[in-house]
Amino acid sequence: MVDYYSQYHPSVLSIQQFLDFGTKNACEKTSFLFLRKEIPVRLANIMKEINLLPDQLLGMPSVQLVESWYEQSFQEILEFEGTDLSDSNMSRFSDTLEMIRNRHTHVVETMAQGVIEMKESYPRERLTMENRIQYFLDRFYMSRIGIRMLINQHVLLFGTSLTNHPRHIGSIDPACEVLSVAKDAFDNARFLCEQYYLISPDCEFTCHNPNTETGRITMTYVPSHLYHMLFELFKNSVRAVVEHHGEDAELPKLKTMICYGPEDITVKISDQGGGISRNMIDLLFNYMYSTAPRPPSPSAASSTP
Repeated sequence: MVDYYSQYHPSVLSIQQFLDFGTKNACEKTSFLFLRKEIPVRLANIMKEINLLPDQLLGMPSVQLVESWYEQSFQEILEFEGTDLSDSNMSRFSDTLEMIRNRHTHVVETMAQGVIEMKESYPRERLTMENRIQYFLDRFYMSRIGIRMLINQHVLLFGTSLTNHPRHIGSIDPACEVLSVAKDAFDNARFLCEQYYLISPDCEFTCHNPNTETGRITMTYVPSHLYHMLFELFKNSVRAVVEHHGEDAELPKLKTMICYGPEDITVKISDQGGGISRNMIDLLFNYMYSTAPRPPSPSAASSTP
């Protein structure tokens, strides 16, 4: 079945299509018929790619755990192949999607753990595998975002848990307030920083929007995605500032500027954390590189820089 479904290409969907479906003609049957084929296609494609990983990485316990999650989810979703469009089946489908989403919550950390295990088990061979792993993880994580987006939209629009904001269409906010998401992300990064170092720098926010007197900036976006990106950047910034200036010094503020442009919105975060050597720039987006010390164990990850 993996061979069969992996022959198909995942459907390309835009945020506009998600919005149109969620507002104008949200139909649970249409979503059910689409997802019961689309999700196996996406799962099968990524399972095929996992099998192409270097044996050294495939043999790691964390990677095998991730692989078993994908196999289990694939089997569960296949049970709906060819079933009728009864209310009970659609309700069961929604519950299954929610279960799959919860099962895959820790895929990113678990896969990262597998890469760390491989680096420690095969220190000499890591350089020869780096490009292959980089290419795979880019595609793997991108695929995961796509699958979660599809599942979230279905579960939030048709599921039983009605915890959604009334303005949101599934997980998409048509008027996502960039400043409030940024402040939220900073507050949580600062909280973590204070927990670990007992001190944290402050942050100054400015917005520039030539179209409004207030400078307020909104956009159609998935707030949780924006939050996640900004939270990671703020965590890096506050750690760098504390480590560069020492824990007793008066810490310089971070500066966050949000600008509305004709084609895009830019969020610029500046800090005085000592910067990065130019010859290290290429490593920044490499999964195998980090300036943070290795967490002693996944359970201790919450108490490390």
